[in-house]
Amino acid sequence: MAAICSAQGIATAACAPASTSAQRANASSNVTATRAAFVSGRALRQVKAAAVSTGSFKVSASAEDRPLWFPGSTPPAWLDGSLPADFGFDPLGLGSEPELLKWFVQSEIVHCRWAMLGAAGIMIPEALTKAGILNTPHWNVAGDAQYFADPTTLFVVELLFLGWAEGRRWADIIKPGSVNTDPIFSNNKLTGTDVGYPGGLWFDPLNFGSGDPAKVKVWRTKEIKNGRLAMLAVLGFWFQSVYTGQGPIDNLLAHLADPGHNTVFSPLCSFLPDSDSLLLPLSSHNSYCSLLAVSLLLPLFSGTSYLNTRFAWLRAWDGRRSYR
Repeated sequence: MAAICSAQGIATAACAPASTSAQRANASSNVTATRAAFVSGRALRQVKAAAVSTGSFKVSASAEDRPLWFPGSTPPAWLDGSLPADFGFDPLGLGSEPELLKWFVQSEIVHCRWAMLGAAGIMIPEALTKAGILNTPHWNVAGDAQYFADPTTLFVVELLFLGWAEGRRWADIIKPGSVNTDPIFSNNKLTGTDVGYPGGLWFDPLNFGSGDPAKVKVWRTKEIKNGRLAMLAVLGFWFQSVYTGQGPIDNLLAHLADPGHNTVFSPLCSFLPDSDSLLLPLSSHNSYCSLLAVSLLLPLFSGTSYLNTRFAWLRAWDGRRSYR
């Protein structure tokens, strides 16, 4: 019988026999209920403790004292709060299978780390260039610049190095701890025992990843939360670059110079009719955009159906002619 056992108290798991058809049906019903609740905007009202056994993975936890992505909702049974930065968000039930959940956890960690490096690599050179310390091109055209080698050579070198690193990371996922020893200098060994957290001098020089499991989980939660923010930031940098042709520092300075007009809603306003063609007697185009933004964000802080309210302004827009 197979078993999946998490290390250092990061997940509460117990070895269990192979799942029965009843267990699979229960897991499938949980996924269906989660999806239906997300689409309709209803909160899942279940018992205080949730438990699921799928395949060889079994977890159980109480959801009363957890911060959740939507207040008042009950998280899916497979997200019991044992994972770092677990706020019970899985509306499509993608993590209902234990093996897929393990993969998604590692995928998010890697994407978070790359996004944090990418966000820093976009903002810091631009800020130093604005300060006159560096002279670097805009981040989205940096690939066109001339470097010490031609683009093809750089691509091949990058492919080889990253392929080697990703191959070792994949080997560690398949067999945890199998790549902890340096292939060249055998005396150099990594200290981490959890997949995705290699530890050691290079990856944990301040030794944050060892000690009290509760403190370790706090640090890992902070890493993932900052990584999620970085992923959204990089997406925003891309959108800013496409729309304004500028970087985040230039956009920030433009917003500070004219906060009333240079906002995140400016691209949305450019696709809307002017104030004269609107039903509401608003004083300016930007006022309508602000009202629209509030109508999009307000359902996140209320108990009403998010999706229904999210598109309420569209229904009002379609029916505005009937009131004239």
